Amino acid sequence: MLPVMRHTTRDLRRRNRAALLSLIYHQGTASRVELMQASGLSSGSVSNVVGDLVADGMIAEIGSEDSDGGRPRTLLRVRPEFANVVGVDIGETHVQVGLFDWTLQRVTSTTFAIAETSLEPESVAWMVSAGIAKVTAEAGVDPARLLGVGVGVPGAVQPTGDGTAVHAPTLRWSGVRLDEMLAASVTAPLHIDNVARTLGQAEMWRGAGRGASRSVVALLGVGIGAALATGPGSREATSSTIEWGHTVITVGGAPCRCGSRGCLEAYVGAEAVLSRYAELPGAGPIAAVGTEGRLAELAARAAGPGPAASVLDTTAEYLGIGIANLVNLLNPDRVVLAGWVAEVIGPQILPAVRAAARRHALPYLYGQLQIRLGELGTDAVALGAATLPVVELLATGGPANAR
Repeated sequence: MLPVMRHTTRDLRRRNRAALLSLIYHQGTASRVELMQASGLSSGSVSNVVGDLVADGMIAEIGSEDSDGGRPRTLLRVRPEFANVVGVDIGETHVQVGLFDWTLQRVTSTTFAIAETSLEPESVAWMVSAGIAKVTAEAGVDPARLLGVGVGVPGAVQPTGDGTAVHAPTLRWSGVRLDEMLAASVTAPLHIDNVARTLGQAEMWRGAGRGASRSVVALLGVGIGAALATGPGSREATSSTIEWGHTVITVGGAPCRCGSRGCLEAYVGAEAVLSRYAELPGAGPIAAVGTEGRLAELAARAAGPGPAASVLDTTAEYLGIGIANLVNLLNPDRVVLAGWVAEVIGPQILPAVRAAARRHALPYLYGQLQIRLGELGTDAVALGAATLPVVELLATGGPANAR
């Protein structure tokens, strides 16, 4: 006989808190009447929960709006100053650590370039710890009082018996216990997840995915990742990773780091673009140092005719084919191109990407698609990681010691 699950009054109150807090958080502002209508809770339940959230310092009354013939309705919003979160972007060219308030507004950030630095896990863990110390000191925030630290890694994160193991082939990590390495220096709750999934979540909440019901958020960097983000708009969006960068677009094509040949990443990844440029007749040497700087120099050269412009045209074609495959397989209503490569070359190649996707996708599917650039800027991946502790807070309705 299966055990009977009994829910206490406290459990019910927690669920109600989570529901109302999430509504206010994602809508920006809401009145008590709007909360009643959206949640289905009674007037008394809404008033009690709102009163507790106000008393806990999580939300505040900010004024009123006119109602249809009745008394003005008091508006509620979350208090940004309630808590701070840290988001960490572990990439192949840098480690970025950002401090945000819990509404995901940036406070400050710091970046460590790793173009000439070993990607040994211990070195990366040191950068993360040093970055957290730096941004919290700059803002006068007690690291122990952070809501949490979210870390985005370019690989799979698997639970173990007492933590998580990171498998990141692009970093040559296998079963790395990053959580253990950070435990001594990170006193706030630690959350580690795949970087594409967290970025997809952030774009659905705060960026180019808002309002979409089924989006693919692509992370363009040295490697290529993506997340399938679903949900009615942003409020209930979920995000899961897809290995889009390792779908084959050319039989027997260029070798990929995964061991296969002809993968999308081998044509659209930053190093692949730079290598293709270097092989063209007339391609002059690039003076910049580091992958990001070199790609930026190539993009500047592509403003006029020549090998650089030719390479970006070819890159746009490959990327458009990859997007068309996504459209034909998954039928998203939006594709968002994000990540540092999208920041550098996205504005130049976006029209050609759209044209290529249109040519290769089924017309009736492409007709309902939007292809956009990400809207979260250089903090996008760190901000995505910062959503991890916020997700947990919204799911539970507040800290463990809340009413």
